[in-house]
Amino acid sequence: ASLAVSVQYEKKFNKRLITSIIYPQNKQGEPVYNPCGKYMVRFHLNGVWRKVIIDDTLPTDRSNRLLCSSTTNKNEIWVSLLEKAYMKVMGGYDFPGSNSTVDLHALTGWIPELVSIHHDEPKFDKDKEFDRMFERFHAGHVLITVATPNIPKDEEDRSGLVSSHAYALLDMRQIGGHKLIMLKNPWSHLEWKGNFSDFDTRNWTPELVKALNYDPKLQVDVDNGVFWIDYNSLCHHFENFYLNWSPSLFSYTSCIHNSWPARQGPVKDLYNLGDNPQYVLRINPKARSSIWVLLTRHITERQDFAVNRVFITLFVYKNGGNKVYYPNEIKPVQDGVKTNSAHYLVKLVTDDADINGQTLYTLVVSQYEKNVDIYYSLRVYSTCEFSLTPVPDYYNPRYQQEITGEWKGKTAGGCPNNPSTYKNNPLYQLVLNNREGTNHVKIELRAPKQFQVGFEVICTETKISNAPGEFHKTESGAYRSGFCVLTLDNIPGGTYTIRPATFDPNRESAFFLHIASSHSCTLTKL
Repeated sequence: ASLAVSVQYEKKFNKRLITSIIYPQNKQGEPVYNPCGKYMVRFHLNGVWRKVIIDDTLPTDRSNRLLCSSTTNKNEIWVSLLEKAYMKVMGGYDFPGSNSTVDLHALTGWIPELVSIHHDEPKFDKDKEFDRMFERFHAGHVLITVATPNIPKDEEDRSGLVSSHAYALLDMRQIGGHKLIMLKNPWSHLEWKGNFSDFDTRNWTPELVKALNYDPKLQVDVDNGVFWIDYNSLCHHFENFYLNWSPSLFSYTSCIHNSWPARQGPVKDLYNLGDNPQYVLRINPKARSSIWVLLTRHITERQDFAVNRVFITLFVYKNGGNKVYYPNEIKPVQDGVKTNSAHYLVKLVTDDADINGQTLYTLVVSQYEKNVDIYYSLRVYSTCEFSLTPVPDYYNPRYQQEITGEWKGKTAGGCPNNPSTYKNNPLYQLVLNNREGTNHVKIELRAPKQFQVGFEVICTETKISNAPGEFHKTESGAYRSGFCVLTLDNIPGGTYTIRPATFDPNRESAFFLHIASSHSCTLTKL
């Protein structure tokens, strides 16, 4: 399906798309036959363009017939070479398969988007989606394939569609109130048998036959996998649109490549996002602008496709570019839906309040039940100027301390709502032994999730005055299940006391008090 839509694009717009990724080439940029049998194919894999070297040895049966993809022209081998190069990267011809957006992104570098067709999903506006695809398809801005869900065998026979199968979208038309789509089964046989198929004698009119230059009566005995289907039937029988968008739609782009070790942070990030990779996106729109953010998980093993248990997503917060610790304290601009696909796309549009100013977003990479190291790329496409940088980390790894404490008996005093017992909670002293006003400190309290916990911090002595972050007393905020955090920025060197507590008194448990600091510090129990 991916090859079919790419070939159709080259024919329709007279532009090289996938034939330009095969080498050697002549002066016109056309791939040419190499009598030495060596070829290079350029794929966009794991966030960058890479070259794959192959020879022209292809699999055949005993009768010397090709056992791989090919064209009807026996003098053409470019399709077979492309497939061989892709299979080499993916582990062999028994590659379990992916989806069309992944394949087209590798072939073209175009931006992948998945649109699910849910009949009862209010987010899917059927007519609006058709208009968007129709306009962009005919402008040459998007490549489209569609996929069926898992279909029972009897329905396959009745409809002519193949279960869990991708089809290439070759054309879209609006004629006399009809929304019609031409699809191609990449197997080059097995066709749709419903409305506007070659077997339909009710819906085809002479006007449609003329307008589409397609006579179903002449095609009924030709099973080449190409057929027309009306948009309503497509939305009923198919599950997903796979769209790949031309990067030329965006004037600016930038990319960051990174890794996320499994040991970094908790297995589940339901309570704490502070250990997740986070980035600041600064945009400077002078007019209404579009910003697309693509998270790509790198495929490093064949097993990643065969049995893919890694689910990723991207949360986007419009919060001034500050680090996010609590998932639900601020509602994300878009709720991240975890997917086991290699790509996750977020689309942002600026509003009038953003124009002629700087808007900062925080991008948070998330993974479901993290248990393996992952490598990823984060690429931003934008119609306005922007910058993408990691969220600032002020804390020196050398100046981190952790103490294990407990609330037990008298020291399980509860929150300040219990003034007679609150003062009995454990007390800790933090000393910043310097005369600077640029200290950054992060305090984390962790306990079993069935406990609502929090803490207060009191400044008992400062070594300088008028530091930007100077305070007398502050708190971690609302008591939370098992985890809370407080960041103190630009505070003066001095002495501080920390009192952790549970919300209710007499709740006995162990806890961990963790300090991260930009400067040398000492944490002791009082």
